[in-house]
Amino acid sequence: MKLTSYSNYTLRVLMVAAARFPGVSTIGEVADGFGISKTHLVKCVHQLGAWGYLETIRGNKGGFRLARPADSISLGEIIRRTEDGFALVECFDPATNTCPLMDRCRLRPALLRATEAFLATLDAFTLADISDNGDEILDVLRLARPRPMHCTEITAAPDRLTFTILQS
Repeated sequence: MKLTSYSNYTLRVLMVAAARFPGVSTIGEVADGFGISKTHLVKCVHQLGAWGYLETIRGNKGGFRLARPADSISLGEIIRRTEDGFALVECFDPATNTCPLMDRCRLRPALLRATEAFLATLDAFTLADISDNGDEILDVLRLARPRPMHCTEITAAPDRLTFTILQS
């Protein structure tokens, strides 16, 4: 099994956003840090914003930042959204199945269990788990650490974090 570049880049964007939270990141600096195309990241950031994982900020000092707490975002939910499916073999999809062994096959159940185990493992990890070394991530990518912030108001809900910030 191999994840698409889209899934990989989406997870990278989220890791940087978590490492810099509550600071703002830009597509350009993330693209430069990873040495990947800005065009690919535009699609990732846009979709993550539409799904509610990122807050996107327009304008001269714009960029993106996490819109949900990192510990509320499971890797499994991200991968399920970014991958087209998990049809490892043709018999997983009835529309394309031509295998004559379908009724007697023991490979299919094994592959289904392996896929379920893969996703269950990813469900057990959150964005916070893979970005708790945020300073190291930012150092390797040569990205600035977020400037100290003074929060004047924080409102937390299970699926949304709202805050008012005064930057130092």
